[in-house]
Amino acid sequence: METENQTVISKFILLGLSDDADLQPLLIGLFLSMYLVCVTGNLLIILAIISESNLHTPMYFFLSNLSFTDICFTSTIVPKMLVNIQKQNKGITYEGCLTQMYFFMTFAGLDNLLLTVMAYDRFVAICHPLHYTVIMNPRLCGLLLLLSWLICLTYSLLQSLMVLRVSFCKETEIPHFFCELAQILKLACSDTLVNDIVLYFVTGLLGIIPLTGILFSYSRIIFSIMGMSSSGGKYKAFSTCGSHLSVVSLFYGAGLGVYLTSGTAHPSRKGSVASVMYTIVTPMLNPFIYSLRNRDMKGALRRLFTRGTYSQ
Repeated sequence: METENQTVISKFILLGLSDDADLQPLLIGLFLSMYLVCVTGNLLIILAIISESNLHTPMYFFLSNLSFTDICFTSTIVPKMLVNIQKQNKGITYEGCLTQMYFFMTFAGLDNLLLTVMAYDRFVAICHPLHYTVIMNPRLCGLLLLLSWLICLTYSLLQSLMVLRVSFCKETEIPHFFCELAQILKLACSDTLVNDIVLYFVTGLLGIIPLTGILFSYSRIIFSIMGMSSSGGKYKAFSTCGSHLSVVSLFYGAGLGVYLTSGTAHPSRKGSVASVMYTIVTPMLNPFIYSLRNRDMKGALRRLFTRGTYSQ
């Protein structure tokens, strides 16, 4: 019977954000604009860091990777959503849904781990400034990035393979605008106890351990800053952490709101509306936060625009 059920399901139905036909053009314009701003802003951050030799430091190395991850993160979700709205077709194939789910988990996890690594970088820079270049050497930075990728790819592959053992009875409706693992498991006909255990256990580890690392790093940073005698030194230290702390607050605040909403027994579109903040708005705002609060980044972007103007 389980084999039969698995052959019946051929696609899922993504209910999206609204059924109101009058809202569809507005949604297309809104999300297309947000997606273009997100991609353009993060791409400019990457180009500015590459083009400026004084930005070739661990902090900006991880920032450029965070921007690349944000581009991939939104590109996993938004283009398919826009196509579905434009074509008035809410379907997504079974294979397409699993693929989207895999890359969504990969890049969401990367966002999480990169923010943790960046907090560690700020901890070393402020608490151990004399040993910063020795500790945060290129080899360690590369290993931290590689480890983050390996963890996220392995976790996403494990979850995707476990979904393959789940059966679905018919075409199923997902009250979301993308394929999220928790929503998919709620629609299964077969037993998902093992899937649920792995989901909550591993997601808990990938959520609690990085957040604990960030909180520990910033607690040490605050104690170190309070011990500084110079007010100028305190301001400089706070300013180097302000952008990252803003992004961390936005990322975890939005993520917590989404998963508190989606954890209900009867999922609704309220969770999908809340997910817009987590999946689209936050990656879109990150470039603005880092460029507006960072003097070096503002200067690099200004010079990048100037070179672009002269080259024309």
